[in-house]
Amino acid sequence: MSDTAPEPATETVPEAVPEEQEREHDPAAPAPLGVPRTPTGNAEVDALLDRLADADHLATDGHVEVYEDVHRGLRDALTALDARPGPPAPPVSYQHRS
Repeated sequence: MSDTAPEPATETVPEAVPEEQEREHDPAAPAPLGVPRTPTGNAEVDALLDRLADADHLATDGHVEVYEDVHRGLRDALTALDARPGPPAPPVSYQHRS
């Protein structure tokens, strides 16, 4: 037997965690994907691609609105390219006979 008395058990109380730190460690919280975006050289398209970063801070159900907005903008940019007048068609120097 030992001549020393056992130490009384102490209860450890976890320290209060500030709400901001708690959100940082919440695995269910939105987290940036960190997908790099390479500039295209077209300011309109680059702005739309930058808008994708907005989804990084939203819950999953908020992504749809961002993706649809970016998709609509990219579709409009492509449509505008089709509407621009291109170079004139080359003159037909021969007649096609059947």
